[in-house]
Formats: sequence, structure tokens, C-alpha cells
Amino acid sequence: MASSLNIFVISMLISVVVLSSLMVANCAGNFYQDVDITWGDGRAKILNNGELLTLSLDKASGSGFQSKNEYLYSKIDAQLKLVPGNSAGTVTAYYLKSPGSTWDEIDFEFLGNLSGDPYILHTNVFTQGKGDREQQFHLWFDPTADFHTYSILWNPHRIIFYVDGTPIREFNNLESKGVLFPKKQPMRIYSSLWNADDWATRGGLIKTDWSLAPFTASYRNYNANACVWSSGSSSCNPNSGSSNSSSWLSEELDATSQERLEWVQKNYMIYDYCKDTKRFPQGLPKECTVNVS
Repeated sequence: MASSLNIFVISMLISVVVLSSLMVANCAGNFYQDVDITWGDGRAKILNNGELLTLSLDKASGSGFQSKNEYLYSKIDAQLKLVPGNSAGTVTAYYLKSPGSTWDEIDFEFLGNLSGDPYILHTNVFTQGKGDREQQFHLWFDPTADFHTYSILWNPHRIIFYVDGTPIREFNNLESKGVLFPKKQPMRIYSSLWNADDWATRGGLIKTDWSLAPFTASYRNYNANACVWSSGSSSCNPNSGSSNSSSWLSEELDATSQERLEWVQKNYMIYDYCKDTKRFPQGLPKECTVNVS
């Protein structure tokens, strides 16, 4: 009898722990507190007491939001579920960007496609208004079937793009070798769902099928580990980089993560500007050729 009671108590404790962890996971971030809906005339909606945000696109307009805070270095996570079915012509953009004509920007863009064809995940890095650093990938799962986590790490040493915790791209700070790196301009997170059928799907050959509208993308669990920029100063203590709460400020890829990055780039990368010699007849950009070490 005693052993049966012990088993019951242990089972109850396990259930409580599991339930608590699920509650924590589901309560990460609140869109009412974290973002402002900036355009779309009602097509963007915050639902479920702030736990879910949806963007919609129809023939008249798309929609978008931005973070309330500006950041100077951050690790941003958000779970997205993309437009399902025939999403050709639509683009779901999720990116960090500073204002002005010489802006910095770190991009995730999801280019829709015909039913049955894979989404294209488009990434880019801008410094002082100059981009042209595109890398594109297919994903190893259906990004419309469920939520997946897309993360941007931006610290003084590197930018890393992650999908479900797997690194897919790294852009290192190579200022010492003459390569610009975004480090002086605070950025906000922006996201939008919009029509780009003049270029997004097969160079604009496939147009948006408006009979399928509205198109909808969904977001949850937005979380920003970040140096919040306010009134010209950062919330980060420059001496706190070794603490657990801000370990992302010095985060780098270990050997296992480097192997995963190489696996993604070998099997799922479909375009790399650093290999496009026709595009750069005068020579590849410097970051493509310098020694990273």
C-alpha cells in the first residue's frame, strides 16, 4: 500500500512539473506589452489575451507590427506558422532594422510558393544602407503545418540566424579586416505580411491568387533577450556579459553547432552570394574571402 501511495505521489509531482513547464512555455511574451500594430487597418490581430498575433493579407492591403522597444544587441525568438497552401506572391518578413537612409538590418523573409513547393527562407544583412548579402534556404519541415522558432542573435562579435535552435547562417564581425558590421544603430523588430508577386515567386512569374485571400500568418512566444536602447543609452551593463542572463552577448558556435550549421548549408542552402561570381565580376565581397580567425 505504501509503495502504491509513493508511486501515486511521484506521478502527481511529475504531472505538476510538466504542467508548470508547459505553462511557462506558453506564457513567454505578451504581444500587448511587447509590440505595436503599425498598419493593416484591422488585418493584424492580437488574440488569446496577448499570447497570439495574426497578420492577414488581402488584395487591398497587408499588415504589420513592430516592437515597442529599440535594441542595441539582442537575441530575439519568435514562433511563426506561415501562410499555408498556395502562398505564391506573399512574403512574410521578420527582421531587425534601424531608421534612416544609412540603416542597419538583419532579415528573415519567407517567400511563399505554389502548393506542394517548399517555402524559400531568404536572409540578408545590411550595414549602413548596403545589403547584397543574400543567402537562401529550403527548410527541412513544412513551416505551415505548425509553429517553429526563428531566432536572430546579434551581439558585438557576430550575427547568427537560428531555426528551431539550429544555426543556418553566421555573419562575423570582421571590422578589423575592413568589413562593416552593425553595432552603432539601435534596431526594432518588425514583421509584415505583404504582396510581392512582382518578384517573390520565380522572379514574379507566379502571381498571387487573390481568390484564396485572406492569407494569414501566426505568431506566438515572442521573446527578446536584449540591450534595450532608451534616451541614448543601453540597459546592458558592459561587464555583465558572463552572467547567465546575458550570456548571448558573447555567444558563439561550439563544435557541435558548427557541424549543424555546415549540415544545413550543405543540404538546404539554395543560394549564397559568396559563391555568385557572375554577380560580382570585380571580385566577391571581402567577407567572403577573408580568414575569419
